[in-house]
Amino acid sequence: MRKRLLYLLRYLPWLVLLLWLDLMSALLLWLSAADAFGILVPLIVMGTVLLFFIVAFILDRTEQRRGKAFHAFLKNPDLINEENLIRAVSASERESVRLLGTVLREKDAACSRARAEAEDYEEYVEAWAHETKNPLSLLTMVLDNQGDEIPASAAFKLEYVRSRLQEYISQILYYARLKSGRKDYLFESVDLNDCISEVLEDYSLLLKEKNFRITVHVPAFLVFTDRRGIEFLLGQIISNAVKYSDCRKKQPELTISLEQLESEDVLRICDNGVGVKECDFPYIFEKGFTGNPADTGKKATGMGLYLCRKMADDLSLGLEARSQSGKGFEMSIRFPKVE
Repeated sequence: MRKRLLYLLRYLPWLVLLLWLDLMSALLLWLSAADAFGILVPLIVMGTVLLFFIVAFILDRTEQRRGKAFHAFLKNPDLINEENLIRAVSASERESVRLLGTVLREKDAACSRARAEAEDYEEYVEAWAHETKNPLSLLTMVLDNQGDEIPASAAFKLEYVRSRLQEYISQILYYARLKSGRKDYLFESVDLNDCISEVLEDYSLLLKEKNFRITVHVPAFLVFTDRRGIEFLLGQIISNAVKYSDCRKKQPELTISLEQLESEDVLRICDNGVGVKECDFPYIFEKGFTGNPADTGKKATGMGLYLCRKMADDLSLGLEARSQSGKGFEMSIRFPKVE
């Protein structure tokens, strides 16, 4: 009803114009001293108002039909909807509608091709990552079973390369998982200590290489989350700590602790590495942001913390960072209480 009233208000000036013409006509009748002046004037006014509402009703129905045809055309600019819209518009607008239909169909076709190419690329990357796991598994088996036959320095380097490749492949797979429309998370009660132990074991070689001193203050504790997701999140944070450790000035340290609050439980992972400059801090979760490589001498992809943020959002976890340049970095994972 409100929409119809607004529509009538748009044509109100035309009603005022018609009533003004009626007033002029009435004045002419009065000046001519017409005997039927008292009867003709009310009839003229009533006829004008009635004509106005009839015309407004017809125009309203026409505009509604045009609006429906236009919205249907925008949703699906095929030839059928184009013809329906052409029948609803004026002759002067039909050529524009045909041109718009051609442009929209070309855009839709281009978008469909782009989506298909993106899906093909995503499937290829996922297949590549999964296929790459096979030689990595073979390398792991060789190092485990025949490690004694390989010189210690060579075995260490091979294990280091294996760990790095495994991390990068995990990033690719989780990136594809985050971007996929189908999420296969399995939420269950997970022992947080077990997750931490497994992640530390996975990164044990890198931590050992940098001579990290590790302190874990986490009691036996269950969280309701996806096990693979939380382990990936922890792995990226620990990898970041290793990558930006400062071995030249002090012994690297990694401290993992749990703070249990009334409304949430907070897992804190702290290191004493190079930290983040204040000017860089607002951008640390942005995709591809690496800061100034000259500050750390490291080559980074800028994907680790970006994936951490996306994973935390998917798992409905809070993720906060604190840092002071040259004094370390702290990441907090906030687990809401589950009742």
